[in-house]
Amino acid sequence: MKIAIGWLYPTLMSTYGDRGNVICLQRRCQWRGIEVEIVSLTRETEAQKFSQVDLIVGGGAQDRQQEIVMRDLRGEKAQVLKEKLDRGTPGVFTCGSPQLLGHYYEPALGKRIEGLGLLDMVSQHPGIDAQRCIGNLVFEITANPIASELEQMLGEKAIAIGFENHGGRTYLSDVQPLGRVIKGYGNNGEDKTAGAFYQNAIATYAHGPLLPKNPFIADWLIKKALQKKYEQEFILTPLDDSLAVAARKAMLQRLELSNLMATV
Repeated sequence: MKIAIGWLYPTLMSTYGDRGNVICLQRRCQWRGIEVEIVSLTRETEAQKFSQVDLIVGGGAQDRQQEIVMRDLRGEKAQVLKEKLDRGTPGVFTCGSPQLLGHYYEPALGKRIEGLGLLDMVSQHPGIDAQRCIGNLVFEITANPIASELEQMLGEKAIAIGFENHGGRTYLSDVQPLGRVIKGYGNNGEDKTAGAFYQNAIATYAHGPLLPKNPFIADWLIKKALQKKYEQEFILTPLDDSLAVAARKAMLQRLELSNLMATV
């Protein structure tokens, strides 16, 4: 078995250790004997290469780098990426990259940047004097079917832990929020929504990186990639995640959320 992980613009969008999501997916595959190819999807990459990956990872970027990326994702590249996600190719988009998937992003300075329009949402920066949304983020995954599938895997509702640092605020329309905020700001600090979910794609401001803190999400993505590629069901070999579990418990204790420790 083999999967190809497409890493979107690794030199432009890898803020706050988001490359850790790629490493986490790679290692969890390799520990199970699944061969992995990491495919860097850059400005020089032909659009056809975008169509050859089984799982897509996007990370964070500053406004300037994000504008470069969003201007490159035009034409055939945008169409291929949209078709991949429409057809259920799994993806994890963290920090700034979810803004690529919406209708547009309005930075604090400069003109509106058009997104792919795949998700019915918009992102806006309230201005250079506005307070940034910074801190640890904890949310319950509520989107379907990922919420029910993770609950079946874990035997409990899935609680995600991450870190957020964003100036932009994201507002959802006709798209499922990935989860409900328990601690932190989430999409906009107003409506308690956290991230967005479409087909098998996860979008969230949580990073730091996300997947090593929540290895069950990594396994869900790997499983979806294998099922999509080979058109059959897969049961992943369990791994020893005791260190990740201990780290999650320590974080919940620090955030005075010990009542959630049964779900980690």
